[in-house]
Amino acid sequence: MISQHILFIGLVWPEPNSSAGGSRTIQLINLFLSKGWKVTFASAASDSEFAINLETLGVQKVNIVLNSDSFDVFLKKIQPSIVVFDKFMIEEQFGWRVEENCPHALRILDTIDLHCLRLARQNALKEDRTFTYSDLTSDVAKREIASIFRCDISLIISDFEMDLLKEHFKVDEQLLYYLPFLLDPVDEKTISNSLPFEDRSRFITIGNFLHEPNWNAVLFLKQEIWPLIRKKLPEAELYVYGAYVSQKVNELNNPKEGFYIQGRAADAKEVVRNARVCLAPLRFGAGIKGKLVEAMQCGTPSVTTEIGAEGMHGTYEWNGIIANTPQGIAAAAVELYSNKKVWLKSQINGVNIINNIYSKEILGAKFLSHILFSIQHLEKKRSKNFIGAMLMHHTVASTKYMSKWIEAKNK
Repeated sequence: MISQHILFIGLVWPEPNSSAGGSRTIQLINLFLSKGWKVTFASAASDSEFAINLETLGVQKVNIVLNSDSFDVFLKKIQPSIVVFDKFMIEEQFGWRVEENCPHALRILDTIDLHCLRLARQNALKEDRTFTYSDLTSDVAKREIASIFRCDISLIISDFEMDLLKEHFKVDEQLLYYLPFLLDPVDEKTISNSLPFEDRSRFITIGNFLHEPNWNAVLFLKQEIWPLIRKKLPEAELYVYGAYVSQKVNELNNPKEGFYIQGRAADAKEVVRNARVCLAPLRFGAGIKGKLVEAMQCGTPSVTTEIGAEGMHGTYEWNGIIANTPQGIAAAAVELYSNKKVWLKSQINGVNIINNIYSKEILGAKFLSHILFSIQHLEKKRSKNFIGAMLMHHTVASTKYMSKWIEAKNK
């Protein structure tokens, strides 16, 4: 396999222990490194104490500056063959510079999830109404879909979002590539070594509190769902874990009600592995939910909503129970917590999902082949994407000169 040099441009430095997005980025980096490819990661973000040490992985870390031609100099020096934009906002900022300075580099957008879908659902919830596809005509949607058209490949993490892009937004399938999480299989030894039903206690919920759907889900639990669960299970306890806990989150802590705010977990998988049931009553969101994947890996059944499970399990039975109303979620939680037979079946369902949908070995090999094929046929691929070329032209005519105006102003 021909060696490549991949440049990741990140909105932030990856924090795999803080967010699913961070885990996803490291999965991609490790895939490229496994083939002996060179990886450079650049970001204009400040350093974070929770960011992974990229150098220990063998990745070159480079600090870059927004709205500066120093990035152009950097690009010309390293001449990457592949550039991965982490989120569409990064492609907006740097895509035209990549196109000008490395015109033959394959441009990949890792969407992580569709921001326009998540925000449209959030707005509908705030207005206490049902989400409809007409909500997707927002400015964010226009920006995000334009970014997808400008790139050679956009990585889509959910099959639901693949269908949405093709059918609603009419994006050509040649621009999209379905790539969920890249995970190791759950083997029989892992299953047999997991804590049995009897040795597990408490409910758990986990998620980065900078991510609005997670905060909303915890509030939903506290106000409407947990009181119903406690009526049926008076001694039950719920432990709430998540990075970047704010004061408003800490104020929900109430030991008398068995509701414990724990903050960042030192070892997320360890706390999930010890819990009996994971609760994730997400009322809006998009993409694949890292907390629910992690629950499957740890043999911990979950209760979530249709939005929570969306695009995650294909035709396989869910790793627990799916419900949407407070009453339905509470009843499902009590059933899963109390019924060993249902719990064991749910645990097996989770293993089936991981091993059949998220196989790192199968997905990774196909993706690498797709990348090499795209590089070999890049000119032909781009000739079929007139809309992308048109949008890049107008981006250069607008974003570029706005950036250069800011650069001049800063000087």
